[in-house]
Parts: sequence; C-alpha cells; structure tokens
Amino acid sequence: MSRNFSLLLAACGLLALAGVSSAQRLSTNAKPEHYTLKLAPDLKTATFHGDETIDVTLAAPSNAITLNAIEIKFGTVTLNGQTATVTSDEKSQQVTFTVPQMLPAGKVAIVISYDGILNNQLRGFYLSKTQKRNYAVTQFEPTDARRAFPSFDEPAMKATYDVTLIVDKGDTAISNTNVISDEPGSSPDKHVVKFATTPKMSTYLVAFLVGDFKCVSGESDGVPIRACATPDKYELGKFAVQVAEFTLHYYNQYFGIKYPMPKLDMIGIPDFEAGAMENFGAITYRETAFLIDEKTASDNEKKQVAETVTHEMAHQWFGDMVTMEWWNNLWLNEGFATWMSKKPLAEWKPEWNIPQDRAQELTGTLNYDSGKITRPIRSKADTPDEINQQFDGISYGKAGAVLAMVESYVGEETFRKGVHNYLAAHLYANATAEDFWNAQTATSKKPVDKIMEGYVSEPGVPLLTFAAPAGGKTDVSQKRFYLSRLVKDDKSQTWTIPVCFTTNSAAAHCELLQPDAKQSVSSPKAPFLFANAGAKGYYRTEYTPEDYRKLVAGAETKLTAPERIYLLGNQWALMRSGEGNVAQYLDLVTALSKDTNAGVIEDALQSVGSVRDRIAGTPEERAELEAWVRKTFRPLYDEVKTPSANDTPDRKQLRATLFGALAYAKDPSVIAEAKVMADQYLDQTGNVDPTLAQTATGVAATYGDAAYFDKLQKLAETASDPAIGTRSLYLLAQFDDPALQKRALEYAVSGKVKNQDAAFLVFIELQISDSREQAWAFVQQNFDKVQAQLTTSTGPGLVSSTSGFCDAKHRDDVTAFFTTHKVAAADRALPRVINAINDCIDLRSGQEPSLKEWLAQNAK
Repeated sequence: MSRNFSLLLAACGLLALAGVSSAQRLSTNAKPEHYTLKLAPDLKTATFHGDETIDVTLAAPSNAITLNAIEIKFGTVTLNGQTATVTSDEKSQQVTFTVPQMLPAGKVAIVISYDGILNNQLRGFYLSKTQKRNYAVTQFEPTDARRAFPSFDEPAMKATYDVTLIVDKGDTAISNTNVISDEPGSSPDKHVVKFATTPKMSTYLVAFLVGDFKCVSGESDGVPIRACATPDKYELGKFAVQVAEFTLHYYNQYFGIKYPMPKLDMIGIPDFEAGAMENFGAITYRETAFLIDEKTASDNEKKQVAETVTHEMAHQWFGDMVTMEWWNNLWLNEGFATWMSKKPLAEWKPEWNIPQDRAQELTGTLNYDSGKITRPIRSKADTPDEINQQFDGISYGKAGAVLAMVESYVGEETFRKGVHNYLAAHLYANATAEDFWNAQTATSKKPVDKIMEGYVSEPGVPLLTFAAPAGGKTDVSQKRFYLSRLVKDDKSQTWTIPVCFTTNSAAAHCELLQPDAKQSVSSPKAPFLFANAGAKGYYRTEYTPEDYRKLVAGAETKLTAPERIYLLGNQWALMRSGEGNVAQYLDLVTALSKDTNAGVIEDALQSVGSVRDRIAGTPEERAELEAWVRKTFRPLYDEVKTPSANDTPDRKQLRATLFGALAYAKDPSVIAEAKVMADQYLDQTGNVDPTLAQTATGVAATYGDAAYFDKLQKLAETASDPAIGTRSLYLLAQFDDPALQKRALEYAVSGKVKNQDAAFLVFIELQISDSREQAWAFVQQNFDKVQAQLTTSTGPGLVSSTSGFCDAKHRDDVTAFFTTHKVAAADRALPRVINAINDCIDLRSGQEPSLKEWLAQNAK
C-alpha cells in the first residue's frame, strides 16, 4: 500500500509506539482452503447481500469455528449441513459458529447468508461518490475484509477465491482475476459477472469494484493492462499504462519469475484514503496518485505517479505472491516495495535523477528514526490498532533504506539472485524476516543476517565518529544517535554495519563494522575522509574538525550529488543534536549555494526555511535571513531563470526551487512574476512550464487576495483533472491573509470537501508558521466539526500537526486540549508532539545566539 507520506508522515509517525492491548488472533485449528463469494451490492440503499461458502480443514475435532466479522448481519449459517448458532464479539471483531454435533477433523463447508452495509468510512466494502453517482469499492488492508465477508482475516490464512458480483445492468464489475462469464440476472435490470479462480492469496488482497468504469488498455509480455476510472477521467490513465508496460517487463526480468496473474487492472477511485493498494491483479488508487494530464503535469507529478505505480506493482511479487506471515513483518511488503519501486524508474527515465531522490528520502528517514520515540522495524502488532500503526516511515522508509544499504554492500547482481531465491522458495506462501536474510546470506556468502537482524530488531540510527586517519587506519566508535540533545541515553547500542569510503578511484572501499563501541578499520587514500560513498549507508557520521574542513572544501567537486545531499542532511542533524551549530551549517549551505543540482539546493533551502521558523526568534532575525537568501541565491536563479527547450527535469526543478525560495524571501520582482505566471497557467493563456507554474501558483496564493482564493476554490470544485483540483484545494490553506485563512478552515469543515482531503486543509494551516495560531484556535473552537472530517489514518495527523509550536505555553495548551478531547491514537501521538515542541524550544535557545552572530557577519 502506498501512503500519502508527503502529507501523512507526521501522522503515521505518531503511531510508532503501540499501546498495551490483548491479542486478537484466530485459532489455527481451522484453516481456509477456498472461498466462494456471491455479492449483490445495492448502490442506492448502500447495502449488499452476500452468499458465501468457505471450505476449511479442521486439524482436530470441534463443534465451533471462530473467524473474523464486523458490521455484518447474519442469516442462515451451516457447518457441513448443521445449522449453527452465531455468537459475535464486536470488540475482537470475531464471530463464532457453533453446531450441536462435533465436527470430525478434516473438510468442513461453512455456508453463510448475510447482509452488510456499504459504509462511508473508506474501508471494507464502501461507497465512493461523484456528483453523478455512487460506486461500490473495496479497501481491505490491513483488517477490513471482515467488513465485506466473514473470513479468516489474517495474512497467513491464504486461500483461493471464486468471486461473483450481481450488479446493475449498465455497470462494470472488476475483481482480481479475469471475467469468465457475464450473464443476465434474475431481473432485467441486473447482470451476473463471474471471475476466474484466484491463486492462493491473503484476504486483504481481495478486491471488487462496481460502477460505470471506463478503461484505457495496454499490454506487456503478453499480459493485458488496463487503467480504469470514472467516465470523465479514464483517459488520464494513459501515462500510468506506459509506466506499467515498462515496469511489468522489467520486474519479470529482474525477479526471474513471471507476473503471476492473467491481467493487471489499475483503477482510480474518487474517494480513497491511501495513495494506492496492491490488490492482487486489481490495484486501486487515489485519483491524484494515478490520473495525470501529461500536458499540464510537472515532472515531479509524473515521477510521483510513476513511483506509485511501480511501488504497487512490486507488491504483486512482494506481498501478494509472497506474503509476510504476520503484520509485525510488514516491512517485508512495504520496505521491499519502497526500495524496489525506484529501480525500474532509474532505467526508464534516467533524467529523473532517481539516486538523488533516494538520498533525499534517506535524510528524512534518518531524522524520523532519530527521535526519542521510534520503534524497531519489527515490532508488536496484534490488534487492528497495533497493525495500523505499522504503516509508518519505519516499515516503508527505514526498511527500504536498509535494503538499499545491504544491496550496495553485497553487489546488485548478488542481491538480485538472493531476492529471486527468497521468492522462489515461498511462492504463494508466507515468509518471515529470517527467511529473507538467510536467503541473502546463503547467496552472498556474507553476514547479511547479522547486519539485518540488528537493524530490524533494534530501534534508532547509529552515529559513527571517525578519528583522523593514520597509517592507513581510522579509529571509529559507534553509539545511538538522537536528533535532540535533551535525550539522555546510557544504554549501549551497537550494530553490524557495512561502511563504504570514497576513494581516489570510482570504486568505494567498504569495511564491515562489528557491533563494538570502538574499533579500527582500514581507510583508503582519498582527498578527504567521507564514510558514506553513494549515500547508501543507514547511519550518521561525525569527523574531526580538520577532516570536516577538507570535506566541505572538496564537496562541490569531489562528491556526487547524492553524497552532497547526504552531507547537508548529516550536518543539519548534528546541529540539531548539539554536535554542531547553526553558523557552521549555514557556512556549508553557502559553500554549496552555486550547486546546479536541484536536489542539493532544495535540501539546503528547506533547512534554511527551518532555521527561519524554528531558530530565528524575532521578526528582525527572520528578515535578515530572508535578505541573505535573496543575496546568496539570486545569482544562481538569474543564471537558470530563462527556460530552454533543452532543459532537463533537474534544471526545471532547480529553477522552480530557487523561484519559490526567493518569493518566500520576499523578492518583489519574483512575487510579481509569480502572480502573472499563475494566472496564465490557471487560465491556460500562456505557454508556461508546469513545474515552474505550479510553484508560482503557491507563491500567488501566499500573497493572494480574495479574488484569487475564489478562483482556486472554483477550480477545486470543478476541475476535471483531479491533480489540478486537489492542488487548488490545498492552496486554499496557504494564504497569508488571516481572513482567507479563516475561509479555508471554514470550508474544510463545511461538508463540501471530501473527507479524504478536508482534514489536510486544517493540517496545512497548522504547519505554516503564519497561520498556525489562527488554525489552532479554530480547532479548539470547532473541534466536533474538525473531528468529523478525520478518517482512520488522518486522525492522528490532527495531533501531529501541532508539533510546529515552539514555546511552553502552546505545548501545555496542546497537551491539555488533547488530553480532554480524544482523537483516535492521540494518546500515542501526544508524547511525540510534546517531545517535538520541547526539542524546538531547546533548539532555539541553544542555537539562536549562534544565528544572531552569523547574521551580523553575513546578512547585514
């Protein structure tokens, strides 16, 4: 599943620590073998009827079978012909069928007649709506198949499925496999669509969708591929088909195992909580993560859609064909797909500079994992709440980054062979973390098991501190790194770590650190010491002052762009931990200020923005920092500001990044240019590069008036392109004008915005320094209305969005409010928010003097 981490990372992060709760696991006495499902949804009444037969095998005699079900009204239930009594346990989401006579061990047929609801919670079997009609769609991961059909709703309880859907005459039905019959129903307004039997798969991967979907088609390696959506948008799926065609062939070659399903459908859904979901053979998407107009889309938007497609397609092997045994090993799905998704894109579109994206994501993940509150990659997950908490930056980002590090250590081809061996050994079955790393260890003949066991089982990030090289050796010590100096940790924590040094040649020099606090390793001949060649290592690094000086001096010419991105992120993290100061960091930014790589400049300027918001404590300091940005980065912008037909995506992004930074630093000429460009782009009256124009629309919103607000609101409500509509909607939260900030907040809770999007208007305003105060007051005064917009995964985001405050008064206010106004999972979210605010208070008090001194010397 692809989460919307650009908007949800903080929300998901607050779910890092699971609460104490009892297990809700099923007995292993009954094992499902096959489901026969016949479902008849009624889109007008938002209900459905189901007839189901589950063929199970009993390991031992029993007169009762327990499985999962919630929000289901049971009719007749029989077990091998015996009528069963039904006992429901709503708290554990389980139901027990009991019969008078003991059932012998062996085959049992459970036959169930039942009714359910098409809910509006974006989970289970639910209603998705447009202005014209309703659709019936599914989202079962992780524990919501039980809302659509009684089931053994655990990943290891794999079975095959025969699905039949009885739908309105004019509607299309889609499921995991291909249609094998489509016949008239018992009434003239219905038809009955039957699908081929699936391979063995977990319940959470079953999918069925009903509506007037239309599709565009393609093909790869003999497999038909479709991109489907509502009739007004389906042609926007053409780009996704192109991505899928290349990717399916690439994965067939890489894995050495053919795509296992008879077809691949991809369906854009109007109401969808996640980014996408890897249902076997029938991947579902949020429209904005899937549908795109190549003429108006930026290169970043194309890349995001492409990566969502490649992520979900990777799951067809990792997760669908071979599935983790239980949710505590979710990283075997999500970490793999995160790591794998970029490989086909790097080959398909080398101009997208995918290695730089990996470096940027590594920086974010290391920071995410360096807080006081984090969790191991593999952690407790028994209840639905605990399972949902696994979908965070650890399962996705950290697991993916650790896989990339191990691949770099053993070599790409060796790692690929290990992946093939792992998959081949567990086809259509389940696997554990040990299964994976044992396969890699056996293939590579290197201690992958020891490396991965430490990273999977232990929370946090290593900090490697290097002494000056001497006699071809370098002393190195390791300990756990924290992003805050407030954390006092006496626990000794070490890892087995592959460390790769830059050298005078193209090949890196790699050493394997043992899990010892201090040791000595060979260091290569190089112009300076840099111990993360290729930016692949999952650790922070610290050098002597002299070695660091040499590193900064040679960074622009001797380090690759991913390595420079890592260096920036590393020094920012050390500054936050108290191991450096903000003046040193800004000196590094200055040294890289002429870099022509978009990723380097983007990361540098994002950190400068954080200095403005979290360290600069007065308007005067913020104004001086803005003046320094204008003085320092205007020359580079002037160098790249004129578009050319030969511009690469990276140059377009560099231009847009500098343009936005100068505008937010209050460069009057850039602001004026942004307003003109935004109108041309929105009115489609000029030939404007979408990458630059989309930045301009954000600038125009920040400095915009009521007329521009009205224009964006109208686009949000009427745009046929979901990307334009959603982008316009989120821009409503970015206005500096307090009256317009209030309008956006009121609009968010008006009921006129889909609840998959509404909460984000509130979140955005809470995260922007100039609107944070008003947004927080609005939340407190309108809590019931705000809470009504929250979905399963966005609820904790309301709490997390308050982490931008940087003073004791607001910390105490947030604590008191959410203690008495409960949000789902807020009890776990709140400690992390409090830590973040305390860290900001400490960061400002510790670094503001250094900032003042630096500004006095550089910004006057």
